[in-house]
Amino acid sequence: MDLELNGKRALVTGASKGIGLGIARGLAAEGVHVTMVARSADRLAAEAERIASELHIEAAPFPCDLSQSDEQHRLADHLTAEPLDIVVNNAGAIPGGSITNVDEETWRDAWDLKVFGYINLTRLLLPHLEAQATDGAPRVLLNVIGAAADRPSPGYIAGAVGNSGLVALSKAIGSNSIRRGVRVLAVNPGLIITDRMGDLLKQQAEARWGDPSRWEELIPEDPAPGTVEQVADVVTFLVSARASHVSGTALTIDGGAGARS
Repeated sequence: MDLELNGKRALVTGASKGIGLGIARGLAAEGVHVTMVARSADRLAAEAERIASELHIEAAPFPCDLSQSDEQHRLADHLTAEPLDIVVNNAGAIPGGSITNVDEETWRDAWDLKVFGYINLTRLLLPHLEAQATDGAPRVLLNVIGAAADRPSPGYIAGAVGNSGLVALSKAIGSNSIRRGVRVLAVNPGLIITDRMGDLLKQQAEARWGDPSRWEELIPEDPAPGTVEQVADVVTFLVSARASHVSGTALTIDGGAGARS
């Protein structure tokens, strides 16, 4: 199946590790030139160099702190000076905790990166995508959010509320953005094997037993956690021409866990 992605240009945020790095690599494998954004400059540069060398495409690192408004504008100014076909918002990690133990500063810091980072990049880059879509080839903005939007938990309250809002953002804009040549949609990964999975389960183990070292006891077996590659494959398909009628929706990637009672 030809995904018609060869030669396209994409932005992937949070691209130095985990799901973001997997998506950047998945797109590059289809011939997409990627701008990779993260705060960790050294790691980002090393991963971009590796992708470019192995897959023979352009992989440009752009170190940037997307929790800061001026940095969001700096990235947008850089991107709007060039052609852009695909935007994947992925940067952000909201910590676990209940309403009583996530303080306001922690909550606001997490939302500055993930929630307002997504909102502001959408605000800044959507007009650029629309302006280029006059050639008849739809552009795509995809938000990587999280399954807590589907199954909100009191133990992950800041993430559940933030993710739910970002799903609403994606659906609201994507409901009619296709009229202007841009598809906007989201994916909600469940538990995926990344460093972040360990961090979240350690927080849960601390809350449950007072012992974060027992976090591996919380890894489910049915369904087992998914892989970065499984998420990246879905995203690569969704931003391709093969999914050209998909907009204003959110797809959950969790092995069916969210559909169980």
